[in-house]
Amino acid sequence: MKLLAPGDRPREKLERLGPSGLGDNELLALVFGHGSRSLCALELANHVLAHVDGLHGLTRVSRDDLCRIAGVGTAKSSQVLAAIELGRRTLRPSVGERPQLASPREAAAFLMPAFSARRVEQVGVVLLDARLRLIRVAVVSVGTLDSSVFHPRDVFREAVVGGASAVVVFHNHPSGDPQPSGEDETLTWRLVALGDLMGIEVMDHLVLADARYFSFREAGRLRGG
Repeated sequence: MKLLAPGDRPREKLERLGPSGLGDNELLALVFGHGSRSLCALELANHVLAHVDGLHGLTRVSRDDLCRIAGVGTAKSSQVLAAIELGRRTLRPSVGERPQLASPREAAAFLMPAFSARRVEQVGVVLLDARLRLIRVAVVSVGTLDSSVFHPRDVFREAVVGGASAVVVFHNHPSGDPQPSGEDETLTWRLVALGDLMGIEVMDHLVLADARYFSFREAGRLRGG
């Protein structure tokens, strides 16, 4: 970054403008701290962002993926993943806080920071009490880039153990497209029917993808026709 004017270097710019005044590449350069043998930190940041298709791509890469990019070793990849995870955690409710998740929008907004941009498909369940307040979130299956195998009993086992009155089932689509598959729809109907038998209401099944979601409840497709 020797070619940049001192006031335009990321660290000095941060001091002058605050973090909101920096671009994605400048923030990533600060996470790196320094560059590689052939690239300065800002050039390396540009190289990484281009390789992963932008900032959101960083939320899907693994440590091994980052290490395969020229100039990024184990230390820098760990720094990036730690920074991403810190960002996710700041969006979660504080310890002891129990938000009420009565609508699909509220449930999706609560889940998306932690689960929408995962690089593999995960299936989970949000446990709610009788007033639809959060008890806890449990991941019941971790799959591959485009599928995850689980059984409805996995959901209701968590619900029974957690003393839930209602649940919101969710899974993410790493492809970035939240539209559900035919299998997603069939599974939703099975979950709702089993919930009816057990006296545990399935409030919704959410499909998460980046900043978008699909709600079976909003779409009027929680039950088969």
